Amino acid sequence: MLEHTGKPLDRVDGRLKVTGAARFSAEWDVPNLAYGAIVGSTVARGTVRAIDTAAARAAPGVLAVLTPENAPRLQPLPEKVGGTLFRGEGGMTETRQPLQDAAVHYAGQPVAVVVADTLERARHAASLVRVRYEEQAPELTMQAASHRTLPETFVGAKDEKLQVTVGDPQAALAAAPVRLERVYQSAITHHNPIEPLATIARWEQRPGGPFLTLYDTSRGVENLQEVVSTSLGLPKESVQVVCPFIGGAFGAKGWLFAPPLLTAMAAQLVGRPVKIEWRRQDMFSVAGQRAATHQTLRLGATRDGKLLALQHDTQTHASITSGYTEPCARVSRMLYAVPHLGFSHQLAHLHLPSPCPMRGPGETVGGWALECAMDELAAELSLDPVELRLRNYAEKNPETGKPWSSKHLRECYERGQKLIGWDQRNPKPRSMREGTQLVGYGMATTMYPAARRPAEARATLFADGRALVQSATHELGNGAYTIFRQISADGLALPLERVRFELGDSALPTAPTSGGSATTATIGPAALEACRNVLTALKRLATQSPQSPLHGQAEDAIEARDGRLVLKADATRGEDYAAILRRAKLPSVAATASVKPGEEREQYSFYSFGAVFVKVRVDEASGSIRLARLCAVYDVGRLMNPKTAHSQIIGGVMMGLGATLMEETQYDQRTGRAVVRNLADYHVPSLADTPDITVEWLGIPDPHISELGARGIGEIGCVGTPAAITNAVYHATGQRLRSLPLTPDKLLRS
Repeated sequence: MLEHTGKPLDRVDGRLKVTGAARFSAEWDVPNLAYGAIVGSTVARGTVRAIDTAAARAAPGVLAVLTPENAPRLQPLPEKVGGTLFRGEGGMTETRQPLQDAAVHYAGQPVAVVVADTLERARHAASLVRVRYEEQAPELTMQAASHRTLPETFVGAKDEKLQVTVGDPQAALAAAPVRLERVYQSAITHHNPIEPLATIARWEQRPGGPFLTLYDTSRGVENLQEVVSTSLGLPKESVQVVCPFIGGAFGAKGWLFAPPLLTAMAAQLVGRPVKIEWRRQDMFSVAGQRAATHQTLRLGATRDGKLLALQHDTQTHASITSGYTEPCARVSRMLYAVPHLGFSHQLAHLHLPSPCPMRGPGETVGGWALECAMDELAAELSLDPVELRLRNYAEKNPETGKPWSSKHLRECYERGQKLIGWDQRNPKPRSMREGTQLVGYGMATTMYPAARRPAEARATLFADGRALVQSATHELGNGAYTIFRQISADGLALPLERVRFELGDSALPTAPTSGGSATTATIGPAALEACRNVLTALKRLATQSPQSPLHGQAEDAIEARDGRLVLKADATRGEDYAAILRRAKLPSVAATASVKPGEEREQYSFYSFGAVFVKVRVDEASGSIRLARLCAVYDVGRLMNPKTAHSQIIGGVMMGLGATLMEETQYDQRTGRAVVRNLADYHVPSLADTPDITVEWLGIPDPHISELGARGIGEIGCVGTPAAITNAVYHATGQRLRSLPLTPDKLLRS
């Protein structure tokens, strides 16, 4: 019985955060702490020929200057870590490790670290380091790239192919009565979480040898533990990564290993703990980005709007040392019933910083291109955009033929239309006004894969009636502490206030990196099973004790209620958990659970769905675009906590708004250096940009994903928003913009 799960409870960590008591990575009080400052390359391509550190080493308070000449040597990383492809084409991270050679592959790449007794002294000394380069002309655009590849898979997953053909899309396109070909381009955008990257590294000598503790802004504490231990030649158990709170990530902080490695190396060199906090400017060179894309969509259809063929070809880029690929066609391959389907991804390697996943990787910009193309096809056929989507509704996964685990997208369309007032929409573009402003309505389908991964959890019930449940997962502001406490309280049949959930430490039971909207579906079942295993152990103690009122009873005849074990047939016969443990003279009883997806992952196709509807106002004179209203309805299974879920979706919607209307990172085409390097110039949505937002869920549990019936919600809010806004701008103005962001100058030039 799920008494707490599904309730809109307040965040259990909310008070800690608003009072400043939540401890983030840069805030750990470590004695004898020194501080590091990075010297970044001023060129985008070349070789470091000499580093003059004399002035820096002579500066007050300086302890050491780390360069490729004196940095500890690192061991090479394996191609795969934890089953995820790290290195090579389609991999998640850089192939190089920091300060191991003199090669420079992008501007801002760390070429030295200065360590001093204060942060101010470290940064001052870093400004005194002089670096001489043998510079080469960088390749900074996809058109200029001399090295191009065709990666086969995304992160090495067998079901994440990047080059696919189903049927004969080319022949079907040529024969289609209606053909549409469009090119859509999206800009580079950056993760800009409130909390920048930060690491504290502390070395100790323990009986088993050197031991390294890292306090790091990581949403993958176990991946980082494995990468760091491998790189430094340590046993895995000799590295502990701690991160109980993360101040936002949005795709960053999961695959960034240079910052913690640099900090660990600096601490090893100076023989005392070191902290490196990265400046906001540094976040534009080392913290990852969503790469720019150039997407060509070709649709073939009948005159009544039935899709016959779809070809989605993507060109995107990575750094010279990374093979990460933005998987744009993950949407096109499954969203509509298309008999002939093809997609490809071409990767250009440039002298720019390495990209990495960013909220809705592939789906956000890939879904934007697909849903804009569908809107253009609807206009070509004089069909209502919703009707076109219904005529191509996929009753099963068109790529694999598998049935959906659960899909109620039609209901999302129907409810979304009512919420936005779709029947008030005059279908003719540029036909609606409010005063001096043009008004437009737009919509888009949204989706996201419903991932679930293996994980472990441990539950401990204490003799005083309290409980602790643990797993090495992460709290990114997503409500993890709260919902896993709710699930655990239900699993143990205890009041919420008597249960604590602990996470963010590699010493806890194993859990995967938090990403891909998989955390709830992954950790929730593990926590629930661990709690039930504790109750099973408790039942054995009770039934085997002659003093227990449950002595001799069958375990399946007993159930847990409100901190007691009682007979199902007679709830008056039973006893408190605490009484059972006291009689057994045990301070606690603990149990673990190791849970992984089963055969259902091969039998069904797991996705979440939704529909986003928007109303925009466009100033005809200035070209400024304002979102007046956004209504979205989602089919995401059962909600664990509607209050935290609402916050998650609103955050995703606003991130999608930012990517659509304002976010863009420009690089100087001569130097490869980021022109935009702060939050004054890199615009993200403010409260003044926030429209009236209505979010609803169908709340229908997914019967196959797990007993909880919950799918992830972290990214689906971001995915459909850009296309819905873009389509509304077309309806308002009659001008079709095909490049993000939709800035006023593009409307005025059209």
